[in-house]
Amino acid sequence: MSDLINSLSATIADRKANPTPESYTASLLAAGTGKIAQKVGEEAVEVVVAALEESDARLVSEMADLVYHSLVLLEQRGLSWSEVEVELARRFK
Repeated sequence: MSDLINSLSATIADRKANPTPESYTASLLAAGTGKIAQKVGEEAVEVVVAALEESDARLVSEMADLVYHSLVLLEQRGLSWSEVEVELARRFK
C-alpha cells in the first residue's frame, strides 16, 4: 500500500474514532453506509463523465474523489485498502 493511501486511511480511521463537528469525513461516517455508498456512486459517475468529456486534470481530480470516498466506505465496513490489494494480487498473479 502506498504511503499516501496508508496516511489517508489512518486519518479516516481517526475521524471515525474521534469525530469532530467540522470534519467532512466524520459526517460521512456518521451518516452511515447508505450515504457513503451513494457518494461512491456519484463520484464513479463523475469519473465516467470526466473521462468522456473533460480534461485529464478533471479526470484525475474526480478519480481522487472516488478513491477517497471508497476508502471511507471501506472504513465504515471495517475493511481496508490492503484487502483490496490482496484481491487485486489474487486476480493478477
